[in-house]
Amino acid sequence: MKLKRIFYTVTILIILFINSDILAQTNLINSDSTLNYPFNNLQTGGLFLNQPTNFSSVVKYDPILGLYFMENKIGSLDLGRSSIFTFQEFRNHQTKLSILDYWNSRSKERLSNNKTSFGLPKLYVPGKAFDKIFGGNAVDIRPQGSAELIFGLKINRLDNPSLPEEQRKTTSFDFQEKIQMNVIGKIGDKLKLTTNFNTESTFDFENQMKLEYTGYEDEIIKKIEVGNVSLPLNGTLITGSQSLFGLKTQLQFGRTTITGILSQQKSTTSEIEVNGGAQTSEFDIYADQYEANKHYFLSHYFKDNYDLALQNLPFINSPINITKIEVWITNKTGTTNDTRNIVAFLDLGETTQNIYNTLFTTSNGGNYPDNNAANDLFESLINNFSGIRNINDVNSVLFPGIGLNFLNGQDYEKLERSRRLSESEFTLHPQLGYISLNQALNNDEVLAVAFQYTLGNQTFQVGELTSTGPDAPDALILKLLKGTNFSPSLPNWDLMMKNIYAIGAYQMSREGFIMDIVYENTEESGAVTNYISEGVLEGIPLIKLLNLDNLDQQMGGRSDGLFDFIEGVTARSSNGRIIFPVREPFGSYFSTQFSDPVLAKKYSYQVLYDSTLTIAQQYPELNKFRLKGSYQSSSGAEIRLNAMNVPEGSVTVTAGSQKLIENQDYTVDYMLGRVTIINEGILNSGVPIKISLENNSMFGIQNKTLVGIHADYEINRDFLLGATMLNLTERPYTQKINTGEEPISNTIWGLDGNYQTETPFITKLVDKLPFIETKQKSTLIITGEFAHLIPGHHRAVGKNGVSYIDDFEASKTSIDIKNMGAWKLSSIPVGVGQDLIFQYPSSEFSGIFEPLKYGARRAKLAWYTIDPLFYRNTSITPANVNQTLLLSNGTSIQQQSYHYTREVLETEVFPNKDPDLGSQITNLSVLDVAYYPYDRGPYNYTVDNIDSEGLLDNPHSNWAGIMRKLETNDFESANIEFIEFWMMDPFNSDDGLINH
Repeated sequence: MKLKRIFYTVTILIILFINSDILAQTNLINSDSTLNYPFNNLQTGGLFLNQPTNFSSVVKYDPILGLYFMENKIGSLDLGRSSIFTFQEFRNHQTKLSILDYWNSRSKERLSNNKTSFGLPKLYVPGKAFDKIFGGNAVDIRPQGSAELIFGLKINRLDNPSLPEEQRKTTSFDFQEKIQMNVIGKIGDKLKLTTNFNTESTFDFENQMKLEYTGYEDEIIKKIEVGNVSLPLNGTLITGSQSLFGLKTQLQFGRTTITGILSQQKSTTSEIEVNGGAQTSEFDIYADQYEANKHYFLSHYFKDNYDLALQNLPFINSPINITKIEVWITNKTGTTNDTRNIVAFLDLGETTQNIYNTLFTTSNGGNYPDNNAANDLFESLINNFSGIRNINDVNSVLFPGIGLNFLNGQDYEKLERSRRLSESEFTLHPQLGYISLNQALNNDEVLAVAFQYTLGNQTFQVGELTSTGPDAPDALILKLLKGTNFSPSLPNWDLMMKNIYAIGAYQMSREGFIMDIVYENTEESGAVTNYISEGVLEGIPLIKLLNLDNLDQQMGGRSDGLFDFIEGVTARSSNGRIIFPVREPFGSYFSTQFSDPVLAKKYSYQVLYDSTLTIAQQYPELNKFRLKGSYQSSSGAEIRLNAMNVPEGSVTVTAGSQKLIENQDYTVDYMLGRVTIINEGILNSGVPIKISLENNSMFGIQNKTLVGIHADYEINRDFLLGATMLNLTERPYTQKINTGEEPISNTIWGLDGNYQTETPFITKLVDKLPFIETKQKSTLIITGEFAHLIPGHHRAVGKNGVSYIDDFEASKTSIDIKNMGAWKLSSIPVGVGQDLIFQYPSSEFSGIFEPLKYGARRAKLAWYTIDPLFYRNTSITPANVNQTLLLSNGTSIQQQSYHYTREVLETEVFPNKDPDLGSQITNLSVLDVAYYPYDRGPYNYTVDNIDSEGLLDNPHSNWAGIMRKLETNDFESANIEFIEFWMMDPFNSDDGLINH
């Protein structure tokens, strides 16, 4: 017991001794030093120098003693003695450090943050309300870019003696501006403004502006955007849009996120599908959309034997092979290379049944087109009309007399400096005998050819080739395929092929090409079927009826229900052309398949081939055949989007049901509109790739308003449900809408669900397979969508949606009737030259009929505009202009005051029109027409000299009979109205005198 007491007493004494020593040290440290500028741990920098980077202070608390020990270290070495604080002393010490750090931070903020990176000061708005709304009090504006203003003064001096002195020197100002500016503005942490403006931008959509408010994580308002916004959606049925301008809000209520949009759409959406790396596109073409003015048979022989030659595909039954051809067209390019004067004839090389002008051309027999054996046209031209070699004498040589009826623009065409097409400008089928031009011909262009062909061991030629014909400048004689008078009444109308259709493809692939022919059965079921539902053709596919499905994929003689893709015969892959093996697939050929003529007339579209395309389109009840299908372009990793300046972020690529990641699976060139698949596994797998994009480079003029709402509910991290409702409305500028351009007001709503989770057990199962080791995690993705479209139209076009076939009120012509150069004499009426044949004296015209002289029997007609010079009395006005005229009533008047020739002032025609400020009263430009009904051509005949010349015995027409009736003064029985119409001249005496 005593020992224990002694031990406790010694321990207490030791503790008291240590405590007194600690207190003494504390008092020593806290006591004032004898230095005038004492050091302490609170002072750094400047005279005290900065603390090294490895300096550290460690505070330890002793719960037994109730004291704080502060140890200073440099690295792992102790620096000096430890500082010891009581609780109150340590709290005061920490308070001083906190105050010092606060003022240091405020001082640094004023020094460094008072200016932005561009030297502009920030604005600080005091108040807690401003801080709560915007998440801060600072307003920061950061402009970038450049602005150029160019001022200039242009002084031009032209020392021209003919100009007055004051007009030789001109002074003008030159002012140009160029602005390219980007501005980023922030208010606190929540509000941000981004805008860019470029005066040299090509499109208005390139200038973007966006005001964005972003709330904190725990706030209901997640985001509010104004300006250029986007609404991306995860679904494939309702895709949303990227290029919008309007208001967008995003709110969050627990696990539910709601997004609302009110905007104008500035883009159009399109989709592209690619299978196995090849781009897939669809086409839908009506029967009346054949490619006109580009494909021509070389003669009627090839036209008549076209169906027979292709009856047993893939064999072409044609004994002819064209070995050489030259194609000539009207020269509108101004080129001087490969040019020549030509005269092209319609009947050249035609056989008996196809000769049009039988008065001039007679058949020599034969069944094949040949310039020597077919008819005598070429021989007659060479032997009797050699003057046509001179292009200036063609018309006079070919119109020498009576009985031929050979007309320019119909039977022949002459061309000066016509252009020969190169082999790259057209395509020839040597066995079927037709050419395909790369560019369609205009209505006023001429097409002529010369060609050589072999038949057995013989060689024949139609027309003259440059190698066998005469040398320049003599004109070549060619075969006319198309003239300036190209109408269904002429036989060469049938030479233009109307069975070739362009589907808009280039370098299309035979693999994956699908085409079918369908019929719109609007009278019965209204459905689109690929067969006729009545008659002997009921149930037979149209593609088989039209001779397009007789072979299988190995070109065997067995139908397989697919289009027979025969390169160069039924299809041309280089430029995407579909060629029917029958000349009139929806006309005469189709009608021959029926046994009932009533059904044949009901379904055939013969007017498509017998009339112009404009007339054929006036029968929409017959235009019910369509070519539908899809084609693939060449395979490759690069896919063209067929659009330029695609909005960034608007391209979405999916492979199957999996959405690909940009810059990981594919890259996008938004400027050129190209997508490159960089994931080789996707290309090698052959999974269909679908690309959806938006294009705003060709944005329409209609205002499109997009309003909608989208909600997402997150059940858990892997399972997400969504609902969407959107309304797209187009508002037209006018209420008169053309057919096919009706403004829509469509509403679409739908639901979607997405479940995605990692599945390690699938990875383990795959790894158990021999020779297979996975390197990626397995993911299970389940998606489901539902969408319902409710179509409608804008109320601006009425309750029932009225559209107009044609807006006749807006139609106008740009022809100024006051332009005297726009008026020309018309040709003589059709039939006049045939019904009233007139023979001139043989001494003047060698007894040959001259149709052009009918124009001399017109009444004299002149049209002109009077030069304002003749309205004035100046030194340069002719002296005889203002002469005195004696009128029929005996009065006299000055010519400048005569109402037939006087000046017409604007105020006389438009008395209520307000003249322009400061302008003088001006005269109107007037077109004058002078008509002299009794003035004719140079030939005046009476009944007597007509009879003396033997014209009464002319067997042609009824001229002789009319003259005899006139001679006997039998005016009632004579066809007086007919003579007055043709002669344009009344009879002025009873003795039958006729003035021409």
